[in-house]
Amino acid sequence: MEKTVQNHANAWGERLSALKNLPPVLAIIWKSGRGVCVATLAVRCMAALLPLAALAIGRSIINIVVETAKHPGPIPTAIWWLLAGEFLIAGIGTFLGRCLEYTDARLADEFAREVSLRIMRHAASLDLQSFEDPVFYDKLERARFQATGRIGMLNSLGNLLQQTVTLVSLSLGVIYYSPLLFLVLLVCVLPAFVAQSHFAFVGYSLEHSLTPLRRELDYLRDLATSKEAAKELKVFGLGGYLRNRFRGITDQVISRTRSLLKRRVIAGSALGVLSSGGYYASYAYIVIRTLQGQMSVGDLTFLAGALQGTSSQIQLLFSSFTSIADQALFLTDLVSFFAIKPKIGTVVGRPALPAPRKIAEGFEFQKVSFHYAGQERMILKNLDFRIEPGERVALVGENGQGKTTLVKLISRLYDPTGGRILLDGIDLREYDLETLQREIGVIFQDFVRYEMTARENIGVGRIEYMDDENMIREAARQSKAAELFDRLPNGIDQLLGRRFEGGVDLSGGEWQKFALARAYARDAQLLILDEPTAALDAPSEYEIFCRFAELTQGKMALLISHRFSTVRMCDRIVVLEGGVIREEGTHDQLVESGGKYADMFELQAASYR
Repeated sequence: MEKTVQNHANAWGERLSALKNLPPVLAIIWKSGRGVCVATLAVRCMAALLPLAALAIGRSIINIVVETAKHPGPIPTAIWWLLAGEFLIAGIGTFLGRCLEYTDARLADEFAREVSLRIMRHAASLDLQSFEDPVFYDKLERARFQATGRIGMLNSLGNLLQQTVTLVSLSLGVIYYSPLLFLVLLVCVLPAFVAQSHFAFVGYSLEHSLTPLRRELDYLRDLATSKEAAKELKVFGLGGYLRNRFRGITDQVISRTRSLLKRRVIAGSALGVLSSGGYYASYAYIVIRTLQGQMSVGDLTFLAGALQGTSSQIQLLFSSFTSIADQALFLTDLVSFFAIKPKIGTVVGRPALPAPRKIAEGFEFQKVSFHYAGQERMILKNLDFRIEPGERVALVGENGQGKTTLVKLISRLYDPTGGRILLDGIDLREYDLETLQREIGVIFQDFVRYEMTARENIGVGRIEYMDDENMIREAARQSKAAELFDRLPNGIDQLLGRRFEGGVDLSGGEWQKFALARAYARDAQLLILDEPTAALDAPSEYEIFCRFAELTQGKMALLISHRFSTVRMCDRIVVLEGGVIREEGTHDQLVESGGKYADMFELQAASYR
């Protein structure tokens, strides 16, 4: 019993603590639409006073009707004015209701847009390491949901204000006749409020714990219906396996939510009866007083309406407050997401240096070591490496030897865990990150296929020149993507991919040509190509590398490739093994030395004999 009480106390403490999330969210709401916020507040305040006004007019009408019925005669003129007033209030209520629908919809749209933009902007500022962390992905998934899933909180906040004003006005009417009646209503509603709050909190905890399962369900659903996986799923007959796995996880989710729903229905029904009992006991009391002649029929009508309104408003107010408190719990995910700070940045306390527009000395790795977070295995170990202006260097080695990690470090997607990387003799961490990365053009093997137009697929490599068609076409010519323009129905403005209507899908090699074009469009001083021709056919690969020297003229080039026919044209070849440099030299030098490179070259050459 003591443990249960402690758990409830902790739940309430966490719920009340979560209310601190409201100010930053209210600031977002205000920024998303100041005019709409003001209009919404004004309309709700006016609408909140209408119930009391309607009851007051109704009381006067009933009293006039009763008095006239006792003493028949001419119809009092006042009755017409009162009826007109009641009609006017109804009309105003209808008009204000429509206004609220409009302002609420406007505010919801503006809020969703503002939150989504902030999430996109903040996600873009975070380190690559964050996106490789499953815990971060759970938090990001919940934060994404807040952009639309917390729209209901906007209505709850507005309703809370409106219900508070209505409750105060109606309560004053009840208290004027009998403070005891108001107290009875309040006491009877409190248990239902506490129970509703408890189950809402339990529901939040359940949803929080189910996030990894829901992400897995999304993955299985996408996998079972994606075009990319369709061939392999059919060949291996994986449809039934995926459905069974999906069904098993869904059964877990449904089982856990069903148990909570059952308990909520039983407790809610019992305590709802208690709340209704408080109202009907109060109603019976004023009926008896009216029959005893202590109240007029108009007073009975007014007070009955005020009691019913007060009872419902107390319940609604508590419900809205509970909803807001519980929504605030969910907002913890959104606020904590925005609280995540990138670790990759300029050294604290020093002004950031702009990256040199003309690199004089090049990049130098000094005793660089690196391991990924949560892993003990060192990917790079005290690595010394240098690339000078105008030099073309190839990185070769078996998978997992640190080639792509070296690329991530030189482009500052990660910082070394040991040692330092210099650019023109200055630590990379001293440079402004944006200007540094502007001087580096990277195309990874797992490049992105932007389901946008052909122009945009190239232009994203150099956003400020997106509308420069000459630049787009020249980059496309260099990567051999230009030859595709004539085959696309809308040429350079053709939508690529199958996600959207009218899109045209490409082969893997064709997509890779657009990825290469992005790198060439960037006009960076360091060009990094990670397996740049892996999906190209032999003639296209040969043609691209015949122009490799032309395309990298005056630039530093770092090439990762398993094809020795391509790396041999580089000025220097570096062989990575176990996170260290095993060998380096020209193709001929390494072949003659008979080391690791020679063995790999001979193994690959043998397959072509």
